[in-house]
Amino acid sequence: MRKFTFSILLVAVLSLPALAQNKIEFKEITLDNGLHVILHQDNTTPIVAVSVLYHVGSKNENPNRTGFAHFFEHLLFEGTENIGRGEYMNKIQAIGGTLNAFTSNDITYYYEIVPSNQLETALYMESERMLHPKIDQIGVDTQREVIKEEKRQSYDNRPYGTILPETMKRAYNVHPYKWPVIGSMEHLDSARLQEFMDFHKSYYVPNNAVLTVAGDIDYAQAEKWVRAYFEEIPSGPKAFFRPNVTEPKKTAEVRDVIYDNIQIPAIIQAYNLPPKNHPDSYALSMLSTYLTGGNSSLMTKELVDKQQKALAVAAIPLDLEDGGVFIMYGIANMGVEPKALEGEIDALLRKVQQEGVSDKDFQKLQNIIENNLVTKNSSMAGIAQNLAQSRVFFGDANYINEEMKHYGKVTAEDLKRVANQYLSLDGRVVLYYMPKSAQAPETPAGAAIKSNSN
Repeated sequence: MRKFTFSILLVAVLSLPALAQNKIEFKEITLDNGLHVILHQDNTTPIVAVSVLYHVGSKNENPNRTGFAHFFEHLLFEGTENIGRGEYMNKIQAIGGTLNAFTSNDITYYYEIVPSNQLETALYMESERMLHPKIDQIGVDTQREVIKEEKRQSYDNRPYGTILPETMKRAYNVHPYKWPVIGSMEHLDSARLQEFMDFHKSYYVPNNAVLTVAGDIDYAQAEKWVRAYFEEIPSGPKAFFRPNVTEPKKTAEVRDVIYDNIQIPAIIQAYNLPPKNHPDSYALSMLSTYLTGGNSSLMTKELVDKQQKALAVAAIPLDLEDGGVFIMYGIANMGVEPKALEGEIDALLRKVQQEGVSDKDFQKLQNIIENNLVTKNSSMAGIAQNLAQSRVFFGDANYINEEMKHYGKVTAEDLKRVANQYLSLDGRVVLYYMPKSAQAPETPAGAAIKSNSN
């Protein structure tokens, strides 16, 4: 399932002709060390995006050493043999650029956006990160504490912050997607410096990476700089560990209650989905938009606006390389029990499974998807990321120009079919998030249970 920002196109534009997906022109080269390079020229604005996608995420980790991929997202900002500790960000910001990175279950992605006259600097910086990273005990100890604080802020102390890890560990029984991308703090604390160094040598190498340069460039000059800074980097292993695991189809519902630092109950439902490149992904993406994608979606209109049984309903559609998960959640309105909200959600799901989507709603969905596809390729940063992911996940950077064709093949009947095939009420995860105040106190072992009866 593709992950989109669910901005809803106004009904007034539904009568307009479909938006055209402008073709993204690009050139590709592969260096002798295996680094695949994608160049896209757009001279309309004097900026350029430089990105490196490493095909390594949390799924590539040892089950007893989780969190390594996310750890390196942080550690590779520490500096290099030629860039002082803490200076990496300063150097990019000093030339008027911005930079960031993210880690997922499948990839680690670094990028800079800089003025086009600073392209050479950005390429040098990324080549330094690949060739001369500083991996030492000081950096490891520093980033351990940074990640622990991130976990406290993003998961432990944030209301509903544990929804994703609590859901994923129940949605997957055998696949490594079951552990969180941030990993285990105990694993990071136990790991030795050599273990981090070995993980880096195994994945953060040219032949496991895609370098993308998009923006105000000259093709010949950009290629010259790429070769100058990246060709000397030694190639890595000939093969990389990729888990060859298929998550079994669930035949029974997994249900649990999580007590959290919240005031208002919530209900979470999760359904396992096919791999990212499966043909049904497009219909499932459209279905998720129809159900919870914005203020005009089916469940928002029905449960938030009309019935007022939910304060909000939304979805976290994770489109993962080996098989994703569609996580849908609803926050109950005051006085509404989670069971009542769950019943209404299930009733709407059954309605879609039985009746499908109307022609009017399907036309609206087509326009929304087209608008989203155009929007995500409207910036150099977006184009750089989508070119790299097209290459890694679909084996062809030109998938960026073919995606709309795949959506164009989806029919309204397909939405009904995938709703029945994948959103099975009998094979899903259901979690109730409840305030800790609702949790019954535990009775100490050996203590007598006090009865309220006379």
